[in-house]
Order: sequence, then C-alpha cells, then structure tokens
Amino acid sequence: MAMHPRERLAYSGIENRPPLKFPDGVRLVVWPVLALEEWDMARPMARMVISPPQGQPQQPDHPNWSWHEYGMRVGFWRMRKMFRQLGVTPTVTLNARVCETYPEVARACVEAGWEMNAHGYDQVPMHKLDDQRAVIMKSMDIIEKFCGKRPRGWFGPGLTQTFDTLDYLSESGVEYIGDWVLDDEPVTLKTSHKPVVALPYNFEIHDIVMMALQQHPSEVLYSRAMDHFNWLYAESAERPKIMAIACHPYLSGVPHRIGHVQRTFRDILAHDGVVSWTGEQILDWHLKTKPQA
Repeated sequence: MAMHPRERLAYSGIENRPPLKFPDGVRLVVWPVLALEEWDMARPMARMVISPPQGQPQQPDHPNWSWHEYGMRVGFWRMRKMFRQLGVTPTVTLNARVCETYPEVARACVEAGWEMNAHGYDQVPMHKLDDQRAVIMKSMDIIEKFCGKRPRGWFGPGLTQTFDTLDYLSESGVEYIGDWVLDDEPVTLKTSHKPVVALPYNFEIHDIVMMALQQHPSEVLYSRAMDHFNWLYAESAERPKIMAIACHPYLSGVPHRIGHVQRTFRDILAHDGVVSWTGEQILDWHLKTKPQA
C-alpha cells in the first residue's frame, strides 16, 4: 500500500536534534544543480516564455521550444565555461532522453567529471505517466549505459511524485532525492525497499521560480541568493548548513543573467568555510556521519 509522506518520515524539530558535523574547516556547503531537459514538441512545452496569440495554446509550439533549444545549443556551453572558471562541479540532473537527443552535451558533462543525476526520461510529470515504474527503470538504465555509472540521485520532472514514486525509485537503485524541501539537513525516508535520503533543496533560489514564474529582474537572482546565504551562513556558526542553487541553461545561461549567476557563486564561495559539493558528496558525508548523530 502506498505511503503518505508522514509515514515515510517522522516529524523532528531541528532544534531537538544533535548538530551534524562537517569536516574540519567547513561550515556551509553549496550544492549547485544544473538541469538538462528534453522538451518533446509532440506535447505542450514544459514552460512558456511567450504566450500564444489570442491566448490559444499552439502545438507544435515552435517559439517556446526554440527558447529551450537555445539553452542546449548555447546556454549550456556558456554555463560549462563559467563552472570551469569557478572550479565548481555541479550535479547535473538530466532527462535520460538528453543522452539520445543531445549526446554532445551529455558527453561534455561526463568528460568534465560532473555528477549525473536522473530526471526522468523526458520532461513529463510523474503523475502523467501510464507506467512510472517502467519509465524510472528505463531512465536509470539509459543514463547508466551512457555514463558508465548508475545515477545515485533523482529529481522528478517538475519535482513531481505520486505516493508510489519513492518505492519505485528505491527499487531502481536511487539513493537520494532532491524533490522534498522540508528540512535544512538530510533526512532518511522509509520505502518498501531500501531507505532513500532527501537532501536539503529549495524552490526559491531557483531560476525557474524567480525568473519564469515570479518574473523578477535578472539581478534578483543575485540579491535573493545572497540574502538567503547570509542568514544561513550566520546560522552555520552553530550548525552546519547546505544551500542548493538550481539552474537551467535556457534561463541562467542567457547573456543578461549569466553574470549574476557567476557573481552569486563567486561571492558565496569567497567566504571562509564555504565549499561546493555534489549531491553524492553530500550523501556520502551524511551516510558516514549519521550513526554518530
């Protein structure tokens, strides 16, 4: 029987837990997440930057498809150069179909040594799939075959799940997810197979939310991220903190935003005790320190 989230994770107030411990000299971990997606023109586009004339949805949606395509043809490469200059290794969460439609992009991530995390097969919400278990298995298998390593982490397309998704993910070999934003620290979720860890993620230091949904000016990406960081950094003097920053090439990789993205990572990482880790680095640290906590 499918479990409600509260059956998977008992409530625990953060003030009542023993503080976790990072390695000496580390007080805050930045988790950069770069999402690479496949938008199938046979379906409505995942996002829209320009509304259709007279408000009537159009299919095929060439304008919004080409907006996303720019991210894969240009924005990704701009961001790859930026991460390389900053010395940052992101977690790449990708639709498995990217390995088939954009193999050059997927190969560039593998060659850079970036963590490859699964993001479904293509950009379709989990509750819209006829057989989500089969799609999860297919996605994991394709990425493993292309990259030579099975993904350890997962983000659902649109961060979606049904009550059954976690059980299928655990069965497929997923060890951690980024879909839940309910804590500042990693938490362990019960499944019908092996436990899955939910890493600290957030929906608001996120280019889709800020730029595509809330439609803020580009510079807000920097100002909100720094406001968020400054408070966490102050708290991290007493308790380690993790800060995720989510990017998409069609948003963060465009000329009027990339400078703000670069400045955000550069200024945050300039602080003492701040490091950048991938999702699997955070997971390994959590699994190692959890028994002590």
